[in-house]
Amino acid sequence: MSELFITHALRTPIGTAGKAFREVTAAELGAVVLSELADRVAGEVEDVVLGNCMGPGGNVARVAALTAGLADHIPALTVDRQCASGLAAIQLAAANLAASAAPGQGTPPAAPPPSTGGVVLAGGLESASTAPWRFWPPVGDAEPKRYERAPFAPADRDPEMGAAADALAELYGITRERQDAYAARSHERAASAQADGAFDDEIVPIAGHTTDERIRRGLTAQRLAKLPAVFRPDGTVTVGNSCGINDGAAVVALSTTGPGLRVLAAASAGVDPTLPGLGIVPAVQRLLARAGLTSEQIDVWEFNEAFAGQVLACCDVLGLDDELVCRQGGALALGHPWGASGAVLAVRLFSQLITQQNGRYGVAAIAAGGGQGTAILVEACR
Repeated sequence: MSELFITHALRTPIGTAGKAFREVTAAELGAVVLSELADRVAGEVEDVVLGNCMGPGGNVARVAALTAGLADHIPALTVDRQCASGLAAIQLAAANLAASAAPGQGTPPAAPPPSTGGVVLAGGLESASTAPWRFWPPVGDAEPKRYERAPFAPADRDPEMGAAADALAELYGITRERQDAYAARSHERAASAQADGAFDDEIVPIAGHTTDERIRRGLTAQRLAKLPAVFRPDGTVTVGNSCGINDGAAVVALSTTGPGLRVLAAASAGVDPTLPGLGIVPAVQRLLARAGLTSEQIDVWEFNEAFAGQVLACCDVLGLDDELVCRQGGALALGHPWGASGAVLAVRLFSQLITQQNGRYGVAAIAAGGGQGTAILVEACR
């Protein structure tokens, strides 16, 4: 990649569906963050790229940009890679910005890439609370059937996410006890980070709310052990060791000039769609190979915690100590606003590596329905 930097990174608080942001649309959530970022960046905003899964359709990124007061001439693009949409939007924006900054055909090879001086705002937004209801067209005299979610793969290879997480945990021998312990730890870490103000600088207040809604201080593995399995009678996945259904937005500013987080590499990969949670594994492997780094060199790991068993399985396959992942809590505690979650991970990297100066290298990775994963590798340049 050409020299690219994440120079700013912000998000809304993450709300529980039907609660704090129950009347706030996805575009409105995104507009709050876009407006604040546009005020903070040094260069002119040239483009907006945002991920979204369950919005009203059309180009919600354009609606958010205009709602934020960005100039009419600034274009916007909406990206859908399901749960990986927010991080995929950053990956796509980085690739486009790198291409625009590359030398032209007539430029001598030894010349450095010219700097455009411009900024691209990229991330994701999601409002489960206001997601529209859709229905399949009626067949004959039958009543219309509600369209619950998009197909992620052909019907015979498209399990529900919870059932797929149960299957993944069983395949890799991830016990119920280990899942509950991991989930409790996520809440404990997030509660501690919240109390210490670790999230304060990354959050843009909205609708009178300044803190994440889902975090449960004092939640223990013993309490979680009392919850029943929800996807199959003999399963290990419960509501307690799964993420919530949430609302939120997160956006970063990308520029060809620093300081900030230098984007060293980005990668996406596919896996068996019946085990979609494993998508993190090949994305991270491809990412590290491209950058010529080993896992031991990474200081901050941010994986999207859709399910405790899923994250633990990915850590085991990667040979990564799960204690190193989401050291300030993850989506099990903070929440999982689908199309925004990948961008939330990028914001978390920025806070830990730049604001808190907790290391040099960071990796964010997220899996998506249909058997996909997206990851990004960054280096702190202060």
